[in-house]
Amino acid sequence: MTAVQDHSPTLAVPADWAGAAPAPMGVDQAFNGYVAGTVVHTLDRLGVWERLAADPLLDLRVLAAELGPAVRERVLRELVRAAATCGWLRLQDTDKVLLTTAGQEIIRMRGYFTWGVGGYDEVFTQAHRIVTGEAAFGADVLRDEAMVALGSGQNDRAFMAGVLDEVLADVDFSVLADLGSGISARVSRVVADRPGTRGLGLDISGPATELGRRTIAEAGLADRVEAVRADVLDVCHRDALRDRLGEVDTVMSFFLLHDLLADPETRPHTFTRLREAFPAARTFVLADTVLRPDSADATSLPVFSLGYELAHALMGVPLHTKETYEELFAAAGLVPRRVVPFGTPHSWLYVLEAH
Repeated sequence: MTAVQDHSPTLAVPADWAGAAPAPMGVDQAFNGYVAGTVVHTLDRLGVWERLAADPLLDLRVLAAELGPAVRERVLRELVRAAATCGWLRLQDTDKVLLTTAGQEIIRMRGYFTWGVGGYDEVFTQAHRIVTGEAAFGADVLRDEAMVALGSGQNDRAFMAGVLDEVLADVDFSVLADLGSGISARVSRVVADRPGTRGLGLDISGPATELGRRTIAEAGLADRVEAVRADVLDVCHRDALRDRLGEVDTVMSFFLLHDLLADPETRPHTFTRLREAFPAARTFVLADTVLRPDSADATSLPVFSLGYELAHALMGVPLHTKETYEELFAAAGLVPRRVVPFGTPHSWLYVLEAH
């Protein structure tokens, strides 16, 4: 048999392309991974992973009853069977499933799926329309902001909270502001552990702010933490919040900086404006995910990096290197006191002192 010749044009890779290519992903991995990601997210929205985290042996009859009289049990069982096919559950008998070691890791990492499948599904599935100019992100194509915030909160609890707690143990504060707070889970947890302190959860998203108010109320912190919908870098919003922002002595912000730096005209002054928005703040605890550094030794693709970089390309938000962040910090008079890896691949946590 004569071999089929491939006459398709060669794709020229830009010289500054960030990140070396790992081993090619198989078609089966690509397709099954897409389906499996949907299974992870669906079981999370149904509360299955929470139940299994509390008790690794789950009775499907009990689960179906708890989900309500309208539940479609056959479909539920097919979802569970799909999870078992992926190796996350083990079918014990007709009605019982057992969580596996691989399933425990899925529970720990499920925030990535909430973020990607729940938050960015429309962005990814409408990518062709964004590329051709038929649609634009923010107008015709939207992300689910509440799911993005929820996924970030899940990841925070799973593998960032411990790092942050250890870092904040050396930070003395009275009033803490969390810029881009999402559902205010992080600021609530930090303030709850520090008697006598207060907190502000500031986020531009209406849905995330509403979830934040619920999070604060459920934590019994309504008298100490407030969720506010605001863009603190916008002068009109900052004027409306002047008194409250003026009390803040410590600012933290996680995985928002790339959005604040999106406009190339305002980028050089972003951190100066941030300091002006919080005139009494002397400590800034800031974290973000940077561009993957180019490495000829890369042999695998870490979780999250590909989705993070593609999602932001589709949204028109540029990403930056670690060196760029450090240059911008220095220009604003923010001096690093501590720099540590922060959970998500290629993410860094900075403790900066204002000078």
